[in-house]
Order: sequence, then structure tokens, then C-alpha cells
Amino acid sequence: QVHLVESGGGLVQAGASLRLSCAASGHTFSDKYMSWFRQAPGKEREFVAGISSSGGNTLYASSVKGRFTISRDNAKNTMYLQMNSLKPEDTAVYYCAVYYRNNVYFSTSYTYWGQGTQVTVSS
Repeated sequence: QVHLVESGGGLVQAGASLRLSCAASGHTFSDKYMSWFRQAPGKEREFVAGISSSGGNTLYASSVKGRFTISRDNAKNTMYLQMNSLKPEDTAVYYCAVYYRNNVYFSTSYTYWGQGTQVTVSS
């Protein structure tokens, strides 16, 4: 069993920055591909960014390219999402997740999820 806990969300104004953290506990962390997803009110959960086990390869949704940066520190069992130039449309609950199989873009491909952290961006 793996437990994931997100933190770092909050209420900010457009243009501000936030840094989200995902702390993992339980079984192995360093050999897992992991991703950030988000879910806005009335919307489906969508892929935001993913990172390989070593951190050497990253993947971003088009909507956040150039603004968000995903990273991980395996020694600390922690994954991060640096969010800059935040926009109101970034408002959502952000989740971290551990990949299982099939397709990294699909939420159904992940086995472990955190509880989520709320990010609200006002204009």
C-alpha cells in the first residue's frame, strides 16, 4: 500500500506562484512513474504533468507548458509541481498519483492517489 499526501495549495491572485508537494509513504517510490492531475468544478479529472522514476523525462499538458515544472526528490520520497503565472482557469483540486499501466494521460491508468489540495486563482 502507498499513501500520498498533497500540500501547498491555497488562494492566490492571477499571476502568482505556488509550489505543490506530494509526500509518499509505504512501499517503493523511486521506481514509479508519477503524475499530477487536476479536477475543476464540473469537469473531468485531467492530466497536468508526469515524471519518470529518475526524473529524467517529463511530460506536460499543453495548457501548462512553460508555466508549470514537475520534479521529484527520490531521497525524500517527494514530488513537486512548481506553478508560475497562475490563471483563473488553473483553479482545481490537484492530485498526485502513481502510474500502473496503459496510458499516462488517463486517470484510470493510476493505482494510488492522494487526497488532493485545492488551488484557487482569483482574477
